[in-house]
Amino acid sequence: MSTLALTQSRAPAALWRRTGLRVILLTWLAAALSACGWVNTIPTLDEASNAAWSEVQNQYQRRADLVPNLVETVRGYAAQERETLTAVVEARAKATQMTLPADITTNPQAFQQFQQNQAQLSSALARLLVVVEAYPDLKSNQNFLSLQSQLEGTENRIAVARRDYILSVQAYNTEVRTFPGVLVAMLYGAKPKETFAAAPESQTAPRVQF
Repeated sequence: MSTLALTQSRAPAALWRRTGLRVILLTWLAAALSACGWVNTIPTLDEASNAAWSEVQNQYQRRADLVPNLVETVRGYAAQERETLTAVVEARAKATQMTLPADITTNPQAFQQFQQNQAQLSSALARLLVVVEAYPDLKSNQNFLSLQSQLEGTENRIAVARRDYILSVQAYNTEVRTFPGVLVAMLYGAKPKETFAAAPESQTAPRVQF
């Protein structure tokens, strides 16, 4: 047998040995980490951050559900504010019609788009509430007062949900980026998650005096 043929025949065997060693090493590592309890940390933190993300979505949806009634109430008293009302309707549509991919929390582009859409709706609503100041009858309307109170409460809930999500992701990301969590992350294929930009204005609910 030629030297070339001998070398080629040994190559697959060497490859299998290296693969086998990796499998054995990873299996041993998983068992060792499991015995220490570390292997459960990332899944636990992952579930916590997923739950926090779901709450963020719930609160944003709650706000979106209030918008149609709010817009119709304002239109009944201030139909001439067409541009502001249209901006709110369009911003709501953009925020609610976005298809969220399953990996949104680990997808920087999708997460950023989600955050931008929600920020645009926040801005449009803030402008609408400023416009209301010019309409005393609307400001005293009981339906509007109820909607305005619900909106303020929802904005507060959004701020709390975002804060909880930020904290849960901070704990998760710290675990997957540090030892020994980084080893478990390799086993699970776990990736760091995206979080909200901690801009002061995004963490504080709009406050409008009536």
